[in-house]
Amino acid sequence: MKLKDLRGGGSPVRKYLDVTYGPMPVWKALAMEIVTGLLSGLPGAFGIFLRGKLYRPFFGAFGRGVVIGRHVAFRHPGKIFIGDGVVLDDRSVIDAKGDGNAGVRLGDRVFVGRGTTVYCKGGDVEIGDDASLSANCIAFSSNRLVIGRGTMVGSFSYLLSGGEYDPDDATPFCRQSGMITRGPLEIGDNVWIAAHVTVLDAASIGAGAVIGAGAVVASPVPPGVVAVGVPAKTLRQRRI
Repeated sequence: MKLKDLRGGGSPVRKYLDVTYGPMPVWKALAMEIVTGLLSGLPGAFGIFLRGKLYRPFFGAFGRGVVIGRHVAFRHPGKIFIGDGVVLDDRSVIDAKGDGNAGVRLGDRVFVGRGTTVYCKGGDVEIGDDASLSANCIAFSSNRLVIGRGTMVGSFSYLLSGGEYDPDDATPFCRQSGMITRGPLEIGDNVWIAAHVTVLDAASIGAGAVIGAGAVVASPVPPGVVAVGVPAKTLRQRRI
């Protein structure tokens, strides 16, 4: 069988290649399969060194000094752009899936914590320089999600740009696309989002704001304030 035939018909192999690698040429996808299969779980400094060297050709961009932990998963790597000094901790997921989208762009020195998922469903994600997503967060976009420079996101937080369902549509939810969106989600520079926070579609957060633990942000938060609660309300202006 020729390499091009692997994408023919509706075979499971074709579905796997489309979901995992997108438009990447089959030969390159197979090469990445081999490299990640051999190196993904390799422990220690040697594993980090080899992943930093041998993963490079498969991405849209791959900066200097990138650290990739064990069992990190990638989808549509040709649309993943990784800056200098980025750290992707063990079992994180970076998924740029979609048709015609720009994908995921991680600025310099971005940290993605253990078990955290950054993924697209036809949307785009842009994370600014020095931003940090702690362990077990989810950042999702079927529209556009922007996280500003130096922003800190606490563990188990959920950032949602799009991905809504229509409660007034007779179509069963399991058959809806889940792609409804009210607009992009923009989180400004130097924001602190504490643990277990949910930020909903189109609910922007201004630069320098602080969001208290467990809050649900359903509407825009002004710059430089402390907001808490469900739904999140401004508590006070920061004293800076």
